[in-house]
Amino acid sequence: MNTSRIALVTGANQGLGRALVEGLASRMNPDDLVLLTGRNHQRVKDAAREVTQLPGARARVEGRVLDVTDTDAIARLADELGGRYGGADVVISNAVARLLPEESQAERADEFIDVSNTATHAILRSLGPALRPRGRLLVVASRFGTLGHLDPRLHHLFDGANLEQVEYAVESWRRAIHTRNAEEAGWPRWLNVPSKVAQVAAVRAIAAERREHDLATGTLIASVCPGMVDTATSRPWFSDYSQAQSPSQAADAVLDLVFADPVDPALYGELVRFGKALPWLDGTPPVEQDRMLTP
Repeated sequence: MNTSRIALVTGANQGLGRALVEGLASRMNPDDLVLLTGRNHQRVKDAAREVTQLPGARARVEGRVLDVTDTDAIARLADELGGRYGGADVVISNAVARLLPEESQAERADEFIDVSNTATHAILRSLGPALRPRGRLLVVASRFGTLGHLDPRLHHLFDGANLEQVEYAVESWRRAIHTRNAEEAGWPRWLNVPSKVAQVAAVRAIAAERREHDLATGTLIASVCPGMVDTATSRPWFSDYSQAQSPSQAADAVLDLVFADPVDPALYGELVRFGKALPWLDGTPPVEQDRMLTP
């Protein structure tokens, strides 16, 4: 069986994803492999070449075209990793659909949900089993992923839910958007809030099933909040981005979690921000203006 480490990052052409690949390439060993993935063949190819040429890069970096909305493609990639390498050591789910403040939230809902949520479910379901002992599977979310940021009427959909129930809740939210009943039911207009809560809930669901085995094998599954990051995706939403981190700065805290050993049981299955777990029930539904101006 292959003994080198294998890492995979989705949404890795630019921004935080690109910085995560660069950080992995610099922290891993020369016989390790980092797979940089994205939808556009040329961008993926160029990004992988550029990371490989960085002075601090040590591990091998290969580009791989992956559309995370194609759940079958994710399953095929998981099968390939299992068959060719015996699994993966690091999986970071980072893909997000770019959304601008002036765009209609409802009109962009399907793409946003497919990239952020349907893909997360597929990665957890397909790549979770492909994770080697001592592996790390992290889903990039945000501080809005805590349950308290949703209307209390919706809490039962996610609190203590299994993955199938989280998927059902997400599709119920999608239908409510299309039938224009979402706000009446308590769903916020800004897609990012329920999307992030659902991402964290999905991680919690899988982690609840695997916790005992994973902690025994030094394996970590968690969601991560990288904090405010100055990227093309998030910059349009900042009212004040003077305190925002660069992608490289934000990647450091995420990678510290990847390479932390041993695994802290208090972080397993949780939403982790700068090395500390955020309380699942924390947060309050913000007013619309705050929700639309803060990433």
